[in-house]
Amino acid sequence: MVPRSGQHLIQVGRVRELEALIKDIERIAGDGSAIRFVIGEYGSGKTFFLSLVRSIALQKKLVSAHADLTPDRRLHASNGQARSLYAELMRNLSTRAKPEGGAIASVVEKFVTSAMAEGRKRQVDPEIIIRERLAQLSEMVGGYDFAEVIAAYWRGHDTGDDVLKSSSIRWLRGEYSTKTDAKKALGVRTIIDDANFYDQLKLFAQFVRLAGYEGFIVCLDELVNLYKLANTQARNSNYEQILRILNDSLQGTADGLGFVLGGTPEFLMDTRKGLYSYEALQSRLAENTFAGNGIVDYSHPVIRLASLSQEDLYVLLTKIRHVFAGGEPQQYLLSDEAIQAFMQHCFKSVGEAYFRTPRNTITAFINLLAVLEQNPTASAVDFIGSVSLQKESNLDLLPIEPETEKNEEKLVTASVKEEEDDLASFKL
Repeated sequence: MVPRSGQHLIQVGRVRELEALIKDIERIAGDGSAIRFVIGEYGSGKTFFLSLVRSIALQKKLVSAHADLTPDRRLHASNGQARSLYAELMRNLSTRAKPEGGAIASVVEKFVTSAMAEGRKRQVDPEIIIRERLAQLSEMVGGYDFAEVIAAYWRGHDTGDDVLKSSSIRWLRGEYSTKTDAKKALGVRTIIDDANFYDQLKLFAQFVRLAGYEGFIVCLDELVNLYKLANTQARNSNYEQILRILNDSLQGTADGLGFVLGGTPEFLMDTRKGLYSYEALQSRLAENTFAGNGIVDYSHPVIRLASLSQEDLYVLLTKIRHVFAGGEPQQYLLSDEAIQAFMQHCFKSVGEAYFRTPRNTITAFINLLAVLEQNPTASAVDFIGSVSLQKESNLDLLPIEPETEKNEEKLVTASVKEEEDDLASFKL
């Protein structure tokens, strides 16, 4: 499973892909918009990549939200599934100060606090400042009631009414299921439901900018669950919602809002049930015909996670060994030669897939480390099998130098074939 923090300790490869997403983050922070489809096989690192993008966005002072799509959480629905997705996004709302999630109250508090500071400076009631700032939201769909909820939070803050503050946060989280309850608690006539799910995300993107953040990025994983919908009408309705998000992002009408969507190749390219089955999406997401033969267009909305090279995988396993040892080199359970033998074992038993989708390889490697940790007298060769720990292999790897940023970049970009003279290849 992908850890909530510390992804940078084991991140390798994906340099160009990350550069493309960082440009998107900067565009969002510059009052723009962006959308990316991260496509890869199961176990190729989509979830890890999305998590890494979120952590970078938080460092850039954006607010992030993430959720996995499930049968009960969709982009478009009529039985509460879209509202359930919105509620999950708000539960996972994160800022740099609260990267673990649950940051919606702190975002609202920051907005109110800044309004109070400006009110003291101008010697006016803070509610007047709040109304002025939220006036621009009133012109958006659902903006008037959104502004009323924020004003209600301020009244609760000013009078010490914790119930009113809690009701405001509940509304913002999409937890009200009936308009009657919302009107009774807050005096507003609308709630966040399936029909206005995306409009509320656009409203919240504007609100976080008013609160002092740079923008709002939404990461949705497991979009393959839309591909698995048996009902054609329900599937197409969700694809229409994706088309609306795509159009708004590419046309720049969703200021300060970005989307990163993770899915499998089938979800994208299947012409019967995937995104390519929807003609408007297929024409917008079709591959660049000028890209090929190793040339990749990183400005395209679709980013395909390429296979890890052998060098990348070697560096990844050494980093996992380092983390497993608590950062203490003297606690390493495997030598460099043993890691190379493990890779050779994977290649012989699994084939090239062992570095194309590294999840199974990583799981097996951690299992090996766990067994060695619990059996100090055992040797790695006892578990790896008949693979010799001597440097005998038909796989050529580049020499692994001390782990510095310069050497890591050299490893990531190196080719398995011919290299420069100063990088003499050696055999396992």
